[in-house]
Amino acid sequence: INFIFTLFLFSFQKLVKTGENNWSLPELVHAVVLLAHYHALASFVFGSGINPERDPDTSNGVRLIAVNNFCVCDLANDNNIENASLTSSNFGIADSLSELEALMERMKRLQEDKEDEEASQEEMDTRFEKEKKESLLVISGAFDDEIVSTDVSRYVEDPGFGYKDFARRGEDHLPTFRAQDYTWENHGFSLVNRLYSDIGHLLDEKFRMVYNLTYNTMATHEDVDTTTLRRALFNYVHCMYGIRYDDYDYGEVNQLLERSLKVYIKTVTCYPERTTKRMYDSYWRQFKHSEKVHVNLLLMEARMQAELLYALRAITRHLT
Repeated sequence: INFIFTLFLFSFQKLVKTGENNWSLPELVHAVVLLAHYHALASFVFGSGINPERDPDTSNGVRLIAVNNFCVCDLANDNNIENASLTSSNFGIADSLSELEALMERMKRLQEDKEDEEASQEEMDTRFEKEKKESLLVISGAFDDEIVSTDVSRYVEDPGFGYKDFARRGEDHLPTFRAQDYTWENHGFSLVNRLYSDIGHLLDEKFRMVYNLTYNTMATHEDVDTTTLRRALFNYVHCMYGIRYDDYDYGEVNQLLERSLKVYIKTVTCYPERTTKRMYDSYWRQFKHSEKVHVNLLLMEARMQAELLYALRAITRHLT
């Protein structure tokens, strides 16, 4: 993390250095936002299955991934695809129903435990460190027999370009970006709003809307408070990038996010070009496609905010 921060800071200092071709700070912020948005959008596109795979059986060699016999490019249409995962096959229905009920029970128990007794700060520290270390062990595509090779791979095969774990496995002390030292609400937004006000307000509105978006449903269940689950998804992405919220109990992440979902999240967030249909189908098998697309929206915004926090903190350091 310190290396990434230093690299950001060094690059920014060179770009805004006084000279004939120097950048202004508003231009720099605009460029950072464009890059962060582009990187995050890749996660949403590949995560939603809109990934052309090479297929020797087609005339042009390309096909679109289908989820439960439907083309994922139709996920936004208002047709029967919403219930496709429930009606296309009876395989695994009992198991997925029990998984759903177990998830609902864990959410309920977490809410009750929070009302009864809060964990100590020491225990919360321990839970974060455990989750952060375990996130390094989550291998993208670990359960897939094949990783789809796409044309986009030519752009990410450079070993110097792409996601890198924030620490090496086996290290005793893992670096942490403490959110209270630099948050979007208290620091990032203020900086962006000062240098490029339109961008700041648009980003803030987008983050808030996606984070709070809910239909209060979970598969066949209605009138469900999904706040706990949405928060776990968002904070797990930040945890993978070494960002910690002191007031959040990371034990919730471990209880609410199953292994296959964590693999999917790490793949979509860190290596989107490796995402496959099997990963998409492997988690929350009773949930509607619209609910899974909502997961991808959360992952996209969390991924974008994490990158912005590192970049904006470096710009703030440059200004001071």
